[in-house]
Amino acid sequence: MILIGTMNLTRTRETGQFYCPTCRCAQEYRLRSRRPFLTLYFIPVVPIGAAEWFVDCRGCREKWDPTVLQMDQREHEQVQIEQFQTEALRSAVLVVLADDQISSTEIKVLQQIAYQLLGRMIDREELGELCSIAQQNKIRAANYVLTVSRRWSEDQKGEALQAMFLAATAEGKMDQAQIKVMAEMRDILDLTEQEYQAAIEAALERELV
Repeated sequence: MILIGTMNLTRTRETGQFYCPTCRCAQEYRLRSRRPFLTLYFIPVVPIGAAEWFVDCRGCREKWDPTVLQMDQREHEQVQIEQFQTEALRSAVLVVLADDQISSTEIKVLQQIAYQLLGRMIDREELGELCSIAQQNKIRAANYVLTVSRRWSEDQKGEALQAMFLAATAEGKMDQAQIKVMAEMRDILDLTEQEYQAAIEAALERELV
C-alpha cells in the first residue's frame, strides 16, 4: 500500500531586527518560507507549489508580508495613523446608521468630521460606498468598534469617540438607537467615566464649519 499525501515545509531564511507595527517597537524577526510538498510515506519528496514568504515577529508572533522589512518606523506610524483615521470614520458612519438611515445633514457633518477631526478629505461617493457596505453586511457600530479599537492608543480612542458623538448629534439630537450605541462605547473603549466625559466635552467645544 503506497501512502501519498501533502505537507507544508517551513524554513527560516533570515533573522534580524525590524520595527513591528503591532508591538510598535524594534523586535527580533524571522524571514521564513513555506512551500507545499508531495509526500511519499510521509516523507516530502516533490515541491508542488511556489514558496510563500513571510516575516514572523518574535515578540507578538504576528506574521507580515516581507515588504514590512523595507519600511522604517516613521512610515509604519504613518500607515497606522491612516488606518486609524479610516476606522474612526467608519465608526462614525456606523453610529449614524444605527437608525438605518442617513440624511443630507448627517452626510455633511461626516465630511466635516473627516476633514477637521481626522485630517482627511472624503467625498460623497466614498461616503456612500462606506454606507452601502455597512448596510449590506449589517455591520453594527458596537461590533466594529470592539474589533478595531484593540489597536487604538488612548488618545485615538478619545478622538474616535469625539467623531462618533459629533456624528450622532449631527441633527441636533440623538434618537434612541444612537443613544444606546453611544452608551455602549464607554465600556467598549474601556474608558473611565472621567475620560468618557472629557472626550464628549472636547467634542462639544469643536465647531464644525
